[in-house]
Amino acid sequence: MTDKTLTRMDLADAVHQEVGLSRNESADLVESVLTHMSDALAKGDSVKISSFGTFSIRDKAARVGRNPKTGEEVPITPRRVLSFRPSHLMKDRVAAGNKR
Repeated sequence: MTDKTLTRMDLADAVHQEVGLSRNESADLVESVLTHMSDALAKGDSVKISSFGTFSIRDKAARVGRNPKTGEEVPITPRRVLSFRPSHLMKDRVAAGNKR
């Protein structure tokens, strides 16, 4: 496995290489897409990207958790969490990458 992390700048550079926009325009485009996705998720909408996956928001109810070390019960407050479900194509592509 590699320790490489894909960053916003990496995405902007890819847009610059593929589309031919300037580096600043590419960075603005990537930022705009990520902002649009974030805004939709903050409103509670799902974001589905074909052949990639679906980002969605789940509401988790309040519950009682337990400290594994002490066994003490701890209340866990209700919250919204972001979840990602990869598409079958993405799952297959990731699995094929492990076989190298």
